[in-house]
Amino acid sequence: MDFYRDTFIEINLDAVRHNIENLRHHFYHELEILAVVKADAYGHGAVMVAKELMSIGVNRFAVATIDEAIELRLNGIDEPILIFGSVAINHLDVVSKYHLSITANSIEWLKKALGNPQAIPINVEIKIDSGMNRFGFSDQKEFLEAVSALTHDSHFCLEGIYSHLATSEEADDTYYQYQIQRFESLIKPIDKTGLLIHIGNSAGSIKTPPPFVNMVRVGLFLNGVCPGPNVLLPFQLEPSLSLYSKIVQIKKVPAHTKISYNGIYETTKETIIATVSIGYADGYDRRMQAGLVYVANHYAKVVGRICMDSIMVELEDLVPEGTIVELIGPHITIDQYCIWVNTNNYHATCAFTDRLPRVYKRGNKIIAITNRRLKFQI
Repeated sequence: MDFYRDTFIEINLDAVRHNIENLRHHFYHELEILAVVKADAYGHGAVMVAKELMSIGVNRFAVATIDEAIELRLNGIDEPILIFGSVAINHLDVVSKYHLSITANSIEWLKKALGNPQAIPINVEIKIDSGMNRFGFSDQKEFLEAVSALTHDSHFCLEGIYSHLATSEEADDTYYQYQIQRFESLIKPIDKTGLLIHIGNSAGSIKTPPPFVNMVRVGLFLNGVCPGPNVLLPFQLEPSLSLYSKIVQIKKVPAHTKISYNGIYETTKETIIATVSIGYADGYDRRMQAGLVYVANHYAKVVGRICMDSIMVELEDLVPEGTIVELIGPHITIDQYCIWVNTNNYHATCAFTDRLPRVYKRGNKIIAITNRRLKFQI
């Protein structure tokens, strides 16, 4: 037994394969793919998603932190890994040890890094702030200084240049075009031979690529999550994530019975109430309003406040305790769930915690189960 809960996330690896193969066919063609698996592949499981992608020829990955990168390395992911986030200078030895690529966001940071050479040279990608106004070079003089410094340093190697799009999922592409033009103008003076040049995230990756771009970054699309309603594809993305639990108790309560904390819901008639083993500590959002689950071929309303470890639903008919409950899956999409909890789909999947085991399937067969709560020993 790999977990002892009534609740788990199921990941369909066939969907991951379907999504990336369709994206290659319709959009990416000769472009290299950088698979973004930060935040545990947006809650889907970075190691398993990365291994599935490797099996179909994706051989570059990106994460946010050193810790995320080391997790991949310790699980047999030997391909290039880029760290998006800021790396402390005193951690460059760890970066070198695990053969990771890092991001230079400013000339000040780069000068400090160059003053701390490591035995194994480190690959660096320069990030340009083209309009996100978060990280990156915005001054061309400093950018050119960084390119020159990295080109002539034996302990650091310039691997690529990239930027990030702020509005690529929106219908109005005015700001998108502004960012593309700004990015192009900043990198125009340099020799780009042999460098990885990328700016497109999932939504941006399906637009006509600028001529200087040779790689796309894909995160949400990998797992069949669409960034927004204005992102239109000529094929159907297949969501890879489903969320299931079980009914652990059923009771009939009379009219005018308050359900859950603070009594925010009160029955109007005799009602069947089922308690389901999932709560906000699992990432099932406490802001849930007027949501549904799917149980025994019927939709059932979530009632009362979401608890830390459980929710209550209102049933029309009695079902056996232990009955499977679909919270997200074939009958309830992640986007519908997000409407009920007032968030977006990528926040929702990232919010599902490691209390939830991940069950991985291929060809409708379980091929792996991960359970981080049983991973560590003291």
